[in-house]
Amino acid sequence: MNAIADSEKMIEVVDLHKRFKDLHVLRGISTAVTRSEVVAIMGPSGSGKSTFLRCLNRLEEPSSGHIYIEGVDIMAPYIDINKVRTEIGMVFQSFNLFPHLTAIENIKLAPMNVRKISAQEATQRGMALLEKVELKDKAEVYPDQLSGGQQQRVAIARALAMQPQIMFFDEPTSALDPEMIGEVLDVMRAMAQEGMTMMIVSHEMGFIREAADRILFLDGGLIVEEGTPDQIFNDSQHPRTQEFLSRIL
Repeated sequence: MNAIADSEKMIEVVDLHKRFKDLHVLRGISTAVTRSEVVAIMGPSGSGKSTFLRCLNRLEEPSSGHIYIEGVDIMAPYIDINKVRTEIGMVFQSFNLFPHLTAIENIKLAPMNVRKISAQEATQRGMALLEKVELKDKAEVYPDQLSGGQQQRVAIARALAMQPQIMFFDEPTSALDPEMIGEVLDVMRAMAQEGMTMMIVSHEMGFIREAADRILFLDGGLIVEEGTPDQIFNDSQHPRTQEFLSRIL
């Protein structure tokens, strides 16, 4: 099976299934994401959103189907998935920073160990990214001295330090106090404006409405509706989408 030829297509998913024993979580998802597109994944709890995102870099191993990253089927047996993951940044609900390392040390670690860049270059790149997320003054601070929002911004900088082609966000603000959510969304908004290809699982409806190019609405392990934010929020066609939005808006 070959991916549809399209130089702008960054991700293509074909008939993706995921089972946990008797639980059929993803039940045949097919979609594609083009370069610089921001795709939000919405849906009720248990609909398969996070599982879907985690399958796309095989943090969860799909049961069947095909996932193409820039035309390469990463389900193929010869694929070095760790090499693929160097091109995909992932930001989780939990910050996963190393507590014994400062902010800049957390950011430098992977580029030095995986990309094999020098400590000097890693530091320069790291400081530029800390400036980007407005935390340059926190370079030598340890995670437990940072707020949740600051820790998540360091986590985003750490992911960007690998210079990925794609960024995945799995509910990046769900563990934050309300007043800290905006500072993380501001960073993500800037990344979208700069043309980063992004897939985002989030319940932040205002952010999705503003920043996403397209929304996938999942329910029961299927994409039941997709469209632009205007289409989904103002003219959704599927009863399940309408019911979900009526409860949260």
